[in-house]
Amino acid sequence: MALLCYTLLVIAWIVDLVTPQLFVAAILLNGPIALSSLALQSRLTTNLVIAAEVANVVAGYVNGVHDNYHWSAIAIGDRLLAAASFVLVGYMSIKTQEYAREAGVSAGRMRQVEIEKALREATGRVRETLNVELVQRAITRESVELLAASEAMLIVREGAFGAALVLSYAAGARDVTYARRTLSTELGSLTARARDTEGVFRLTGNDALGRLTLDALGAREALVTRIPTSQAAEYVLIDTIDGTASFVSDAFATLQAFSDQASIALEQAHLFTQLGERNDEIAQQKDELADRNDVIRDIVYALAHDLRTPLAAEHVTMNQAMAGAYGDLPERYRGILRSTLAANDDERRIVETLLLVARYEAGEDSSVRERVACDALITGIVEEFAPIAEVKGIELRAEVAGPLPTTGDPHEIRRAIVNLIANAIDATPRGGHVTVRGRRDGSAIRIEVEDDGYGVPEESRTELFQRFGGARSGRGTGLGLYIVRRIVEKHGGSIAYAPRERGSTFTMTLPWAND
Repeated sequence: MALLCYTLLVIAWIVDLVTPQLFVAAILLNGPIALSSLALQSRLTTNLVIAAEVANVVAGYVNGVHDNYHWSAIAIGDRLLAAASFVLVGYMSIKTQEYAREAGVSAGRMRQVEIEKALREATGRVRETLNVELVQRAITRESVELLAASEAMLIVREGAFGAALVLSYAAGARDVTYARRTLSTELGSLTARARDTEGVFRLTGNDALGRLTLDALGAREALVTRIPTSQAAEYVLIDTIDGTASFVSDAFATLQAFSDQASIALEQAHLFTQLGERNDEIAQQKDELADRNDVIRDIVYALAHDLRTPLAAEHVTMNQAMAGAYGDLPERYRGILRSTLAANDDERRIVETLLLVARYEAGEDSSVRERVACDALITGIVEEFAPIAEVKGIELRAEVAGPLPTTGDPHEIRRAIVNLIANAIDATPRGGHVTVRGRRDGSAIRIEVEDDGYGVPEESRTELFQRFGGARSGRGTGLGLYIVRRIVEKHGGSIAYAPRERGSTFTMTLPWAND
C-alpha cells in the first residue's frame, strides 16, 4: 500500500510539472494521501502530506521557470489552496484511520462479548446437572452449537483395552446418540495424539494421516482436545465441519475455555456420584453397626438378667444362714459368709451398672419427672453409708443448707449421689474424711463430695466421665462416673472435677425447682 501511494504521488507530481501554471494539476496529489487511509498507518499519511507539499512547491517553481520566470498571482493562489487541501485531506485521512481502528476494536470487543456470552450459556447448560451421563451428553451437544460445527464426537475410554463409549451429535439432530464400540485405527490414533498434546489442535487434509482420519470422520476439518479429569476415564472431544462450513472465529480459544469448564463439570458429576456411593456405604455400615449394637445390648440384657436372679437367690440364702435359719454356724464359717456376701453385693452392683449403661446407650432413659428433695436424699444416703465408713475408719459427714428441691427421677438422682459417695469412700484411706455438702447457688443446686483420698492422676482427668474412664487407682469398672454424667446431663445439670491439695472434689449441679 505504501509503495502504491508513493508511486501515484510521483505520477501526479510529474503531471503537475508538465502542465501550465493555471492548470491546477496539483490537486491530483490528494489522491495518494486519501488512499493511504486504507493502510491504517498515520505515519504514512503524514509522510505523504509532507511529500505532497514539497512536490507542490517544486512544481510551482518549475512552472514559473517555464513561463520565463513569471509566476502568476492566480497560479500562486491555486498552489496555496492545494497546499491547504493536502493538510485537510491528510488530517481527515488520519481521523478516518483512528475511527476505523476504534471500530475494529469495538467490533472485536463485541465479538468477544458474544463468544463469552455463548460460552457462559453453554457452560451453564453443561453444569446444570450432576449426572455423569447427562453431563457427557451436554458437552457433546453444546460444543456443536458453540463452535458452529457440523458434528461433535465425545470418546470416553475407561482403559487402554476394550470398547470405548462414543457419543455423537450432528447439528440439527434431536438428541445425542451413543454406542459402546471398539475404536477404528484412525480414531484410536487420534485419541492417542490428543492424550499427548496439550490443549486444542487442528486436523486438516494437508498430510496423509490427516486426510485418512478426516475421511474416516467424513469431515473437511476437525478440532480435537482432551478434557482432563482426575478420573480413570479418558475424555477426547472432536468437533468437525464438512462442505463449505467453517468454525467460528477464535475457535481455538473458545474450545479450550469450553474444555476447561467441561472438565470442572465432569469432576463435579463424578464427585457427586462418589459421594452418593459413599453415603450408601455409610448408611449400610450404620445399619450394620446399629444391628451389632442391638446384638451387644441384647447380650448384656440377657447376661444381666440371667445373673441377677441367681445372685439375688444367693444373697437371700446367705443372709438366712447368717440369721441362723440353718442352725448355728462356726465363727470361722460366718467370716467366710460375710466375705462372700460382700463379693455378692459387688457383683450385683456391677450387674445393675451394666444394665443401666445398656439402657442409656439404647436411649431408654427414664421419663419419670417428680419433685425430689435433694437435702433429704443426701442426709439419708450419708446415714446409709455411715456404717461402711466407720468400718473403714473414715469420717463421713453431711453439711446441707436448707431445702434443695429439684425435678426428675428420684431413683436416678439417688444413684448419682450414691456413686459419688461410694467412689469417695473407696478412694479415701483409713483416717481420712469425706464431706458431702448441699446448698443453693442461684438457680441451681450444688452437691459437692469432697475427700482427702488418693486423687485422680492428671493424665486421667480428661476422660474421667467417659465410659471406662472413671476408674480411680485401679478400683471399680470405670462406669460409675459415666453414669453420673448421663444422669445429671439428662436432668439439665452438670458434673465437674477439681483436685485438692490432697484428694478430690466432685461437684454435681441440678436445676432448682421453684414452688
